Order: sequence, then C-alpha cells, then structure tokens
Amino acid sequence: MTTGPTLIREDLRNIAIIAHVDHGKTTLVDAMLRQSGAFRTNEVVQERIMDSDDLEREKGITILAKNTAVRWGGVKINIVDTPGHADFGGEVERALTMVDGVMLLVDASEGPLPQTRFVLRKAMAAQLPIILVINKIDRPDARLKEVVDEVYELCLDLDAEDIDFPVAYAIAREGKAALDPESASATDADLTPLFELLLKTIPAPSHDPDHPLQAWVTNLQASPYVGRIAISRVRHGTIKRGKSIAWCQADGSITTAKVGSLYVTENLDQVEVEEAGPGEIIAVAGIEKVTIGETLSDPADPRPLPVIAVDEPTLSMTIGTNTSPMAGDEGEKVTARLIKARLDSELIGNVSLRVRTTDRADTWVVEGRGELQLAVLIENMRREGFELTIGKPQVVTKEVDGKIHEPFENITIDIPEEHVGSVSRLLGERKALMSNMANHGTGWVRLDYTAPARALIGFGTELLTETRGTGLMSHVFDSFQPWAGQLRSRSTGSIVADRTGPVTAYAITGLQERASLMVSPTDPVYEGMVVGINPRAEDMDVNICREKKLTNVRASSSDDTIRLTPPVILSLEQALEFIADDEVVEVTPRSVRIRKAILNSGERARELKKKKKPSS
Repeated sequence: MTTGPTLIREDLRNIAIIAHVDHGKTTLVDAMLRQSGAFRTNEVVQERIMDSDDLEREKGITILAKNTAVRWGGVKINIVDTPGHADFGGEVERALTMVDGVMLLVDASEGPLPQTRFVLRKAMAAQLPIILVINKIDRPDARLKEVVDEVYELCLDLDAEDIDFPVAYAIAREGKAALDPESASATDADLTPLFELLLKTIPAPSHDPDHPLQAWVTNLQASPYVGRIAISRVRHGTIKRGKSIAWCQADGSITTAKVGSLYVTENLDQVEVEEAGPGEIIAVAGIEKVTIGETLSDPADPRPLPVIAVDEPTLSMTIGTNTSPMAGDEGEKVTARLIKARLDSELIGNVSLRVRTTDRADTWVVEGRGELQLAVLIENMRREGFELTIGKPQVVTKEVDGKIHEPFENITIDIPEEHVGSVSRLLGERKALMSNMANHGTGWVRLDYTAPARALIGFGTELLTETRGTGLMSHVFDSFQPWAGQLRSRSTGSIVADRTGPVTAYAITGLQERASLMVSPTDPVYEGMVVGINPRAEDMDVNICREKKLTNVRASSSDDTIRLTPPVILSLEQALEFIADDEVVEVTPRSVRIRKAILNSGERARELKKKKKPSS
C-alpha cells in the first residue's frame, strides 16, 4: 500500500509534563493557564487547579492523568499533566501515547529521583523530544549545574540516543522561566521564553491526508449524562459527531458504533464540537463498552492500532467484605456484590490493576503497582461508603527457568547525616544493597539502594521513626530477580483485646507504661482487635475494658489525676505497612482498625501450634 504525502498541523502542539512527585508540575500548569489568558482578570482561581480529586489535594500528588489546553501565539497547546509517582505508572504510559514531546521537570535541589528515571525511560522508549526544566531555582540549596549534569548522566545510563535537549530554568510558583537562571529570577520575568521554547522544540502533529480515520483510546471518563467517555488522540483523518465509525476492540473484533457526542479541551473545559481533525485530543461519548487501548477507525477501511501494554503489577492484597463484629455499623455498602461491582468499575479506567478471584466468594486479590496505588483505591472506596477487610500486602512473584523471581526496587533516601548509620542498619537487615552514597555538603546524605520490593513493606514507618520524621524516600520498580530468601519481619508484637466492650481509662493507665496504645477511653473494641503495639515480638492479650472495683475504703491516692498518653493513630497506608501476616485491616467510612484474622485467642493458639509442628 502506497503512503500519501505527510501534512503538518502548525496550529497544534501536544505535550506531556512529567516529573517526580512534588517537583512542581501542577504548579507550572497553573501558571501557564493564567499567563495564556485562560481566566478572566477578576476570576478567583484556586491553586493546583489540575488536582481536581479530593485525595490529590490532600496528598499533594497527581493520581489521574488529565489534560488541559492553552493558546499561545495562535497555536493550541494540549497539555497532559501526568502522575509523578511510579505506582501510577499506567497513567504515565497512556499519556505518552497522546503527545509528541515531553517537558521534564526536575527540582533544582533534589535532582533526578527514581520516579524521574521511570518517566524519563518511558519517554525515551517512545522517542519523544524532551525539554528539561529545572524548577525551584530560588531554593537556597539549589544545585543548578550539578542537577543538569545528573540528568545528563541519567540519560546516558538509560542509553539515550540523543541527549542534546534544551534546558530552561523556572520558578513555577511565581510564573517565571527563562533559558538562563539570572533571567528567570528577574522581577519582570514570565513564562514567555518557555512557551517559545516549547513551540520551537515540540514538533507539530503530522498526518497522512489519504489515511482513513484512526483514533487511539488512551483514557476513560464517566459522565452521569452521556455515560462512558473515551479520551483519544486522532492519528489520521477526521471524526465527526453523529457519524458511524469502526470500533476495533481489544479482542480483535470490529463492530460499527456511532459517535454520540464529541468534545475537545479548551483551557479546563470540554467543549462540544461537530468534528475534530488529526493530532487533536478528543473525548467521544456514545460507545457504551469501549475500553482503553482500542481504536476508532473508518468503517470502510478499519485499521486497528496495537493495544496499549503497561508494566505488570508487582504488589497484591486481598480485599473482602467486613467480617468483624462491628460490620455494618458505619458503612452502607457491605455486601460482596457491591464490592465486586466497584472493583469491576475500577478496572475500566485503570489498566495497571488486576483483580483475581479466590476460593472465597466474598474475597478478591487485587494486584497493582505499589502500596500507594492500592491504598488510594481503598481510600476512595471507604469514602463512597464501603466497609472492607484488607489483607497484608504481598509481592507478585513469577517463575523464570524453574526458579521463583520477585520484584526488586531502586530506592533513593535523603536523610540528615546523623541518621546514616541507623538507616543503613535497617536496610541491611532487609537485604538491601547500596549502590551509591552522596553527601552534597548541606548536612543531608543521599543513599541509593536496590532491595526486594517486600523489604519496603513497613519500612516507611520505620524510616520516619528512626529519622524523627525527617527522612524522605522514593522508589521505583527495577526488575524481577531470584527470590532473596527470608527477610526480617516486624520486630514488635501486638496488644490484642480479649473481650468486647468500651475501653476504660483505668485499663489504659495500667498498660500505657509498657506499650503504645491505639485506642482512647470509651472507644468500642472487640475480641481479637489490635489495640496497641508491644515492644517485644510476642503478641499479648489484654483486658482493655477493665473497670476499677469500687469499695468503701478510700485510698490516699484516690483523688490523683490520671494522665493518659495520646494514642498512636495510624493512617490507612501506615496500617497496611504495620500489620503482621496473621492480621488484617478493617476499613470503614469512619475508622481504620487492625485486627487478627482469627478473632478467638484459643483458635489463634491452635493455628500457631499447627504451623510450628514439624511435618512428618
């Protein structure tokens, strides 16, 4: 088949902004929207406009890939804001299929981190041109030259064919950017040099005018009015509202569908249009069961594109109905049918998740890219009214040449100098291997390690404890390697309630000196619920509901004030990291509780005895 002439759409650019968590992507997009005239002069605009989800605002991270559009010098620039955390790598991979270039943001002090390596590797694999933006150059500990050199070294390490990309310097918070640090810091600086560099570096989309319609579905949205919406990039041809198209499905079948509504992005809004041409990023409604990776094409000459493939999951956990004695007290959605329907709906737009059945009808295994991705799913479900029982996170293994392999992660840790010894000891116990240690003379040390992914389960809490809350850690998947053997388990035990009832201050007073408790007076507890942390490795059953016996004898200390230590409150992520192999997390809209999988202490003891008994 002969190929027709290639045409260029000079009035359009498609670009993705990629970076590590908290390096300023969303803040830069805010500034680009403001300076391109996207808002009225008197319009009140909140910060981090692109973080539309409640969890994104609370955590300060981007979870879902979203796109906006600005106009500069008569050119429409479609901007895709991608997640910076490797747990949401599926979003990054899909976003890169929609664009013709990337803008890589790197913090002027922190430099490239593991997630920077991850997103940069994906961009280079797609052979996309890169603009490097060194952000936050006004930081007092900024290392501009060193950070640029570190990015070049990273590119060489990733076997980049071309590392001659332009570099810009920015203060995204103030809406300033330039090709040199001095100009970017000037009082009258703005984003004009960055816009001009973008138009010069990022190629305009090209297409074959003789090629039939071809649009690649890369993301999905849901609307209560028009149903499922397919976010797509038009590769060739023109798509029109109300016209019939060929729907090339993931299983290889091709059926005819009709375009119900057609939208393009203008600033932050989706605007309905009659047609959209090549290179445009569109939203199509009316195809009820369309999924990510499928192709919308010409009915007379359908040409499907390859189905989008993403990296496989590395972590799993069980999600099931709430089976505790308090089930149904705080949530509305407690049945297995509702939970299964919710998990199925999550799979529609999240291609990096997997859901597998178990031998129980009320429990499923959910596989994802990391603890944060799975925790975000659970947090969203609890806010929707679900009650759940969550098992301990486990790594996903696979067999290679008859041997079990497990995922390994590249870890980067920034800590104050005085904590290097203790953190190194913790990682050594978890069979982590140091690959690099750098001291930039600022009082902080950067440690680079490679470790089994399961070694990181629970490590985040230990790191914060050991460094008094100052340690910063990021990690990204490296490869599957042979099973590393037995790792050090949690060094503490659990304080477990031995009966049902309200917690009393009298019982807490007798326990708080030798344990860290997770409950307060009057909190309801039940048998088998974990109410505290035992410094020793053994579990301890206690009567946390014990009341003071009243007598007619007045003690000399009866009027003393009882001083209670504040309880340890674990977040959902911390609870998932903390639980032992025989524990689960009970999640409801109002509470996060830890309990034993087997509530009765006698049954737990018999089960433990069976495990310790040597097989004949």
